[in-house]
Amino acid sequence: MGEETVLRENAADFLKQAERAEGDGSFNPAATLFFKAMAVLADLLILQKEGFIPSNHAERFRLLKSKYPELYRILDRDFPLYQNSYSLKISKKTLEVLKKDAKRVAEIAGFKPNSQAVCLKA
Repeated sequence: MGEETVLRENAADFLKQAERAEGDGSFNPAATLFFKAMAVLADLLILQKEGFIPSNHAERFRLLKSKYPELYRILDRDFPLYQNSYSLKISKKTLEVLKKDAKRVAEIAGFKPNSQAVCLKA
């Protein structure tokens, strides 16, 4: 299985599971999964445009900042929310921000959630 296929499948899985967790009222796992989906979708775009997958968050953020500023702004703003999901209670309002941003990152990356059996309702 190719790297692009793996990234697409992982993004679809993260988004689907995030929506499932949100539906169950499990906002912290949903927040984590929405951010992971955004990171994978950023990696998908980088793979398509640059020919490689960043090896870590730092490399991803450096590349996004220099070449894909809109994606960088979204992920940079949301990264602390993702980190907080480990030690703080995530509110529904915060989760809605992450979900909306995941939808925008999917659009920027050219990822069609519905074609991947995911339904990002904002």
